Amino acid sequence: MTHVQPEPEKASRQKAYATSATIHPRAVHGAFRTIKWWVMGVLLAVWHLTPFLRWDRGPGAPDQAILIDLPGRRAYFFFIEIWPQEVYYLTGLLLIAAISLFFMSALAGRLWCGFFCWQTVYTDLFVLVERLVIGDRNARMALDKASLSAPKLAKKAAVWAAWIAISAACGIAFALYFDDAPTLLGQILTGQAGTGSYGAIAVVGGGCLVMAGLAREQVCIYMCPYARFQSAMFDEHSAIISYEAWRGEQRGPAKVGQDFSGRGHCVDCGICVQSCPTGVDIRNGTQLGCIGCGLCVDACDTVMDRYGLPHGLITYDSVANQQARERGESHAKIKLLRARTLVYVAVLSLIGGVMLYALGTRKTMDVNVLHERSPLFVELSSGGIRNGYTYKVLNMVRKDRTLSLSAAGIPGARIELVGEESDSASATLSVPGDTVGSFRLYVTVPAGAVQGKKTPLELILTDKDDGTTVRSSTLFAAPE
Repeated sequence: MTHVQPEPEKASRQKAYATSATIHPRAVHGAFRTIKWWVMGVLLAVWHLTPFLRWDRGPGAPDQAILIDLPGRRAYFFFIEIWPQEVYYLTGLLLIAAISLFFMSALAGRLWCGFFCWQTVYTDLFVLVERLVIGDRNARMALDKASLSAPKLAKKAAVWAAWIAISAACGIAFALYFDDAPTLLGQILTGQAGTGSYGAIAVVGGGCLVMAGLAREQVCIYMCPYARFQSAMFDEHSAIISYEAWRGEQRGPAKVGQDFSGRGHCVDCGICVQSCPTGVDIRNGTQLGCIGCGLCVDACDTVMDRYGLPHGLITYDSVANQQARERGESHAKIKLLRARTLVYVAVLSLIGGVMLYALGTRKTMDVNVLHERSPLFVELSSGGIRNGYTYKVLNMVRKDRTLSLSAAGIPGARIELVGEESDSASATLSVPGDTVGSFRLYVTVPAGAVQGKKTPLELILTDKDDGTTVRSSTLFAAPE
């Protein structure tokens, strides 16, 4: 007898990722939208105009206020000149940026994301271009659904042309921070700039086009790491965007002039969702997609005005204040001074203080000593021992220096520059301004002055003009 196995039921499958739909934010007007326009204008002006600021550093020095001079291995920030070995200043700036972000989040939620992040700024600008060329949300959605036609192609081409121009301007602004801005801009526009400049423009400009024109909210939701741990930065006194469900529910459609007694103030119009650049429905609670831009607040307040209801159904406030309102209590302002914020202020003050101290006491001259390995030492016919060294002097000021180099730690030690003869126990070094002087020198000690294979030796470099002294320690090698 043959047994027929029943066909297994097909298991229902769910997609691992939800299909993303293009989000077309609706235009809104209000306090937060106005602030965002102003912040956008200021940030774009700073980004594009800062390379043209001048700063006089004297003859032979670049006069661009902010400049990263890769060929010259320098970074200039107004009166501060950073050398490669001072990269620790970059570490300090990164720490300050990170702690400032945490501090900002503890005070006002994702304030950075909603107003100051380059992704938000350029996405707003790209959406503005769409709105000016095509129209508001409904017009853009209708054009996407429309069949291919000459008017559709013309509008899409105009949008993309504007996007490419904005992205190119972004990339050009980036490149201008790495060379003299007026000169480089002329070279870029006339096709005379180097391959590196055009490569930087392509990378940065292309990234701007992809991120702000195509990816948009996907960057904030999936790519940005801050969205993943933002909740750890908040507490009940942090100002965040939220929906007051105690006042809005039960929601439902309503007519203008309707009595709202016994029902919620939310009329379920969906404008808060339509105005959100990441497509978040804030009525479902705080979500990682919310960037704290406040546009849903403006949109909801506009609807409340239409129905004669008070503002604040969607609000930018702390959870503590919202809970107080729900209980019918008077609420205070945002509590700024609390343990979390005080810790951030203390850490910022500490890092800032250390950096200011380091800048105020930074050396204008430094040295590097390298003992020659082959041979480690030479025994002279007189019985003395000679060691060779490569001695580098970093002259970090823009004036020539005449320096005296002497040795200490071994009695009778004498210094001689390779190629020069001197009867003195010290050597004279000349180092031009803003350069690294490299010298080969011999240190010779008399017979019997050293007893072991390695003897500590100190080299003392003294500026003959101002008496600045730099001491460096090394070893003197000898036979056992």
